Amino acid sequence: MTQSTAKLGSRVRQYYRRVGPWRLLITLAFLALALFIARYSWERVPLAADIERILYDLRATSTAPRTEQDDRILMVVYNDQTLIETGRRSPLDRVTLAKALAKLDMLGAKAIGIDILIDQKTPEDQQLVDAFRAMHTPTYLAFASAATNPDYVEYGQEEFLRAFQQSIAGGAVKPASVLFESDLTDNVIRSWPYQPDSLPPLLANALTPVHPEFRQYIGAIRFREPLDPERPVFAKLPIQLFTGDFPVEALRDQVAGRYVLIGGDIFDVDQFETPSTRVRGGTTIGLEIHAHMLAQLLDGVMYRPVPSWLLWSAAILVVLAGALTSTLDVRPWLLGLILLAQIALILFIPYWAQARDVDTQHLPVFGWVAGWIIAFAAVGNAARTVGSEQRRFAQSALGKYLPRDVANLIMRDPDRLALHGEKREIYALFTDLEGFTKLSHAIAPEMVAFLLNRYLDLLSDVVLRHGGTIDKFVGDAVVAFWGAPIAKPDDPDRAVAAAIAMYEAGEEFRNSAPEGVPPIGRTRVGLHFGEAIVGNFGGEGRIQYTALGDSMNAAARLESANKQLKTTVLVSESVVRRSSFSHFRAMGRVAVRGRSTPFSVYETAPRLPVGDVTRLTALVEDFDQGDESAMGELEKYASDHPEDAAIANLVYRLRKVGPGGSFVLD
Repeated sequence: MTQSTAKLGSRVRQYYRRVGPWRLLITLAFLALALFIARYSWERVPLAADIERILYDLRATSTAPRTEQDDRILMVVYNDQTLIETGRRSPLDRVTLAKALAKLDMLGAKAIGIDILIDQKTPEDQQLVDAFRAMHTPTYLAFASAATNPDYVEYGQEEFLRAFQQSIAGGAVKPASVLFESDLTDNVIRSWPYQPDSLPPLLANALTPVHPEFRQYIGAIRFREPLDPERPVFAKLPIQLFTGDFPVEALRDQVAGRYVLIGGDIFDVDQFETPSTRVRGGTTIGLEIHAHMLAQLLDGVMYRPVPSWLLWSAAILVVLAGALTSTLDVRPWLLGLILLAQIALILFIPYWAQARDVDTQHLPVFGWVAGWIIAFAAVGNAARTVGSEQRRFAQSALGKYLPRDVANLIMRDPDRLALHGEKREIYALFTDLEGFTKLSHAIAPEMVAFLLNRYLDLLSDVVLRHGGTIDKFVGDAVVAFWGAPIAKPDDPDRAVAAAIAMYEAGEEFRNSAPEGVPPIGRTRVGLHFGEAIVGNFGGEGRIQYTALGDSMNAAARLESANKQLKTTVLVSESVVRRSSFSHFRAMGRVAVRGRSTPFSVYETAPRLPVGDVTRLTALVEDFDQGDESAMGELEKYASDHPEDAAIANLVYRLRKVGPGGSFVLD
């Protein structure tokens, strides 16, 4: 197993543990549902199937070819005025049909298709039979069977149809199927019907021998739209023009060389819904549907079906896209753009395909969108649940090292937490508990752990309460800093206040030690301001947010110097210059290991009267400038305050180094 495979397996197992088996099963169930809908919403999802067909009708209508009036096809129709003039409604007047056929035959029609079923006996049948027998123009008469069209044709009607067709056999007239196949979901005509061998050729196939492959075609019907709404795609003339005294030669240009379709255009008879009428309202007469099919055949336009494997591939891709998108960790505006782009692409592809003669009837577009949303929500919910747990864990973890407001800000904007080292100006703080190492050897390990945890909790709370960042714990020592990852204007005062509070927390801790615990030493604090490299450092498997550099070393040296200088909280001059705290008393100039330049140090004295602080600082500065009399004042102050070991130590050091000198720390 390769290293990358092992890592992937480890991540999968880790994710499984975080998600949990039940949540994982629920997520997988929703993904399976999303895939099912994305693949089968056209066929097997009831409500979605209706929506899919509406979307298809919109596509088919909006991408339908716009065309001038087709001069190849003419419709001759019985209309409501014809019924009034003939006084016949059902069956339609056959004398009218006989007269019209005779004149159309004379005018040179290319072929004639009749969408009228001669399925019952009338007194005028012989006149119609004579007209059919006299035809020279190829003519195709409607036929339907009870087996293939049981809703409209009964067995007795079929028997008469067959007998009538037999009576005119041998001439120019032949049968043709006029069967339509509506969508079982909504009864809309969208596709060419299945053409069983038991039926004669479909009317469009019968009228012309071109493109015999349409005999097996069951794809979408190409419904065209007119360029000019005032000029429909197919010309339409009332049949009575061919039966009265109207000069027949005047119609020759409209008939000669054309395919003539004869049928009804009668209110509430032979009316069908098509994609166009679903969008715009109304209905389409059956004769016009035959005209569209004939024109499609003449143009040889067969819409290409979408193979099943491509439908499955698209469904899987859509579900994967939704699932993966939900896991993206990007800004909200960018995520919004990605979502809109994907949904727009899902909606655009079917329009693009439909416009390029692809039969998009079975494209589950709504299913794609629904499947995408379900996958996005299912995986996103699982990811958010895991992320929420991780966030709570991370926020809790950050809260142990950062102030709550800073931790919340970083959780909202992780970029604020540099993932690399960056140079920052910080206030570095070190603490140490005097004598704790020796103490730990004198008491039970359980008591050591108890005391250490309680002590570090006290000091950690102080750091966080004052807006600092906890760098690390080193035994009983606390390392912290201010100014990173987020700097605030009052960082110097916060750092100084925290240093004092940590000393006071240490005093509270040692004064409240359990019985039997040997005396605990004081907490010493060092604070320095300067530059450091701050960021995440570590190896591939473990990193730590920390600060590195001379400033950290200087703070550590100041903490250590407390022992030699008999002080408790020692800060550098760089801190004093930036803080508004007024109780700093000068402790002279010192030189520490690792720094070539000596620097002045100060002790915080919050309980000392401000007058005393100001006076002592001034005396130290005067002595440093060469005023020998200042030493006498300092000695007198030390004599008056024998309990102040730090002042006594200061006098000792100043005598030893003299004006302008620096005391070298061990």
